[in-house]
Amino acid sequence: MTDARSAYDAWHAGFEVDAEADAPWHRLVRAHLPPLSGKRLIEIGCGRGGFSVWLARQGPAEVVAIDFSPGAVEKGAAFGRQAGLTNLRFEVGDIQAIAHPEASFDVAVSCETVEHVPDPARAVRELARVLKPGGLLLLTTPNYFGLMGLYRGYRRVVGRPFTELGQPINNFTMLPRTRSWVRAAGLEVLALDGVGHYLPFPGRPPIPMPFLERPRALMRWLALHSFVAAVKR
Repeated sequence: MTDARSAYDAWHAGFEVDAEADAPWHRLVRAHLPPLSGKRLIEIGCGRGGFSVWLARQGPAEVVAIDFSPGAVEKGAAFGRQAGLTNLRFEVGDIQAIAHPEASFDVAVSCETVEHVPDPARAVRELARVLKPGGLLLLTTPNYFGLMGLYRGYRRVVGRPFTELGQPINNFTMLPRTRSWVRAAGLEVLALDGVGHYLPFPGRPPIPMPFLERPRALMRWLALHSFVAAVKR
């Protein structure tokens, strides 16, 4: 665990706080976010805290922002203090063993995180555990069910393992698989969504293909950025 934590500290050290919090996965969560007034929210895998600050500005009673990397948490906490928010606190923690009691939160948010831990299914079970009855999970993961998945396989065949911007752990996730983890955790799936279609090309960044965004109900299954909303009954 110490080696993994050091690796993620080193990874986060190379990036600034995502102050705009406008990545595709953030936009997916925003599109499905319920009113937060008076609610207690956990964002785990908060990284350097840009989206945590955005969430805290939406009026919840409290946002608890957690990341495995102490370096990322330090950056996020500094950004939160700069924003002057009193309803936001940062903690170092592990999504596979969340240090909060059962039924602690009204909303759980996790963006692009479970694919970067040794046991994604366990991470989803932990997210379900800390939700109150009636609580909502908003979860995003990459979806390698389309062209980017084929490209990832090609990289493996030619001996150049695929990573997501150099992250230490990169599990192979697909929207159907993520949905199965959510259901196995005892949650009821309310919505599936996805955006982002790209043509991979060796030696250069993937080429966006926005014309494939429609029809959304069909193409979400092939989109790279996938989203699941689920409730704890």
